[in-house]
Amino acid sequence: MVDDIPGLRRILKTSKVIAVVGLSGDWFRPSYFAAKYMIEHGYTVIPVNPKYDAILGQKCYKSLRDIPVKVDIVDCFRKTQDIMPIAEDAIAIGAKVLWQQLGVLNVEAAKKAEAAGLEAVMDRCVKIEHGRLFGGLNWCGVNTSVISAKRPQWLSY
Repeated sequence: MVDDIPGLRRILKTSKVIAVVGLSGDWFRPSYFAAKYMIEHGYTVIPVNPKYDAILGQKCYKSLRDIPVKVDIVDCFRKTQDIMPIAEDAIAIGAKVLWQQLGVLNVEAAKKAEAAGLEAVMDRCVKIEHGRLFGGLNWCGVNTSVISAKRPQWLSY
């Protein structure tokens, strides 16, 4: 499991395409807010939810296996008990990372993903980790109270 700052930073710096399984079209849902943040920070977000045709201006897919492009991170906004089939789909499409959101802790699915060569992250939010590691915590309501003339690291890549 990747649970250290250098590992999380590496994943977020080298990954550019995120499939968000369970992304909601409702603006007030955490998945929507996280996806919007990632799009506005240069990531390609691919919604995966059979209820919608499009979310945030992006074509929505019914399943991971329907996505026609290479996916780096499979970001799971689903219940812990729903993760194993998502992990199997992530393996099948050749994703690099199975990322389980805050409160999602399916250890068996993470181990299966790792055994297939994926990295696994559990109980973490991509938006929060990106903001924490690349200087975006002040975006939309989180003020770090740090004033600096240093250029944020995320602007340099």
